[in-house]
Amino acid sequence: MAAANSRAQCSTCNKGNTTYICRGCSKDFCFQHLTEHRQILHRQLEEIINDHDQFQQTIIQQKQNSHNSSLIQQINEWETNSIHQIQQTAEECRETLIKVTQKLIDGVEKKFIELSKKLKEIREENEFNEIDLNHFQLKLTQITKEFLQPANISIQQDSQEFIKKISVISSFEEIQTKKNNFQQFAITVAGGNGNGQELNQLSYPEGIFIDNDNSVYIADCYNHRIVKWKLNANTGQIIAGGNGSGNHNNQLNDPRDIIFDKKHNSFIISDNGNKRVIRYFDQNQADQQVIISNINCGGLTIDQNGFIYVSDPQNHEVRRWKQGDKKGELVAGGNGQRNHLNQLSVPTFIFIDEDYSLYISDCNNHRVMKWKKDAKEGIIVAGGNGNGSSLKQLSSPHEVIVDHLGQIYVADWGNHRVMRWCEGDAEGEIVVGGNGQGNQLNQLNSPMGLSFDNEENLYVVDLGNHRIQKYEKLSN
Repeated sequence: MAAANSRAQCSTCNKGNTTYICRGCSKDFCFQHLTEHRQILHRQLEEIINDHDQFQQTIIQQKQNSHNSSLIQQINEWETNSIHQIQQTAEECRETLIKVTQKLIDGVEKKFIELSKKLKEIREENEFNEIDLNHFQLKLTQITKEFLQPANISIQQDSQEFIKKISVISSFEEIQTKKNNFQQFAITVAGGNGNGQELNQLSYPEGIFIDNDNSVYIADCYNHRIVKWKLNANTGQIIAGGNGSGNHNNQLNDPRDIIFDKKHNSFIISDNGNKRVIRYFDQNQADQQVIISNINCGGLTIDQNGFIYVSDPQNHEVRRWKQGDKKGELVAGGNGQRNHLNQLSVPTFIFIDEDYSLYISDCNNHRVMKWKKDAKEGIIVAGGNGNGSSLKQLSSPHEVIVDHLGQIYVADWGNHRVMRWCEGDAEGEIVVGGNGQGNQLNQLNSPMGLSFDNEENLYVVDLGNHRIQKYEKLSN
């Protein structure tokens, strides 16, 4: 503060008493107001000191908690997301590796079981020589090497900045995705001796089933019987029916299809002429049960739960039957006879995959429909372009089966060929046949049923030639 100035007035009370000058604000104050002015300055100083102390505390807190900054939080979030992606990729790779390994083991096991069966046979028959022994030794060595040294599975690392992404690369999987090709000249494994009722003949066969021993079970329609032809047999044996057309326990009437129920170790037969579906236990015709009555049964299939699916060409629908059902559940069609996606026209053979998707030969619409589980309508997966012989057409298709790659095989009845379609493709390809209607080994005459054996050889029911044709799979 400056010295007193007797002539100036106080800037607060305007009195001419003795005053003092504040050099900070250059104002004059009497003693009383000078004191008040000083108090105001002290309060301002305290506020500054308080702000200073608070900021100092903020610095200390930031130093102690620097890992909580917003930028650190962004880094932490990036780290969490990256770890999640790595863990997810690792889990996907583990699942893929387990799946591929299991397929490899299953394939080796199948070959080993077949080898064991053949070894047992020659041991029991006591007929073998050095050539046989060398063959079996070589086969066992190959199987052992394939199992112990799986050269088809490896890990591939794809380098990226900061993160290396890994994936499972398997040539075993690549092999499996290749399309199978087949010999174009077939081997006749049943029938082929003209139309007749002798044990070496068939009469308009339709559906077939192949067991693990490559025995062929045939719905021998016009002979009203089911016959079994063992591998390399010259004649068949009657296992159901064969006592003329009728509806007694030992009779059938125009059987159309046959499937095997693993759960109950029995056959399911479409006894079309009697409008019923029966369960049959091999070698015991007396133990024959009617499980579905009053139904015009065209084709049969069975899912993993043991539920039976029946196509009804008369009512243009497919129904699912659970044990004890009085009336099956409608699962496809049932909306009249036309060509809309929720309709069918004379459905014949059917097939169900592991995802419970149902494949239906929609015969009079010249297409194959796929109805996913609980769907209200189907999608066209083969044909659907009218009756014709181009690669995008079918003519009255019958049996449909789907392989483990999801490829769809169709008995193209009117074109005397078997077609293969992949879902979404605009056209199919000829697998076997397609060389005109005839009875040569590279020809078919109105093919009906289809099936694969354990070695992926293709069997075709050659209805018009009264025979079953086997087309051997070619090595890729």
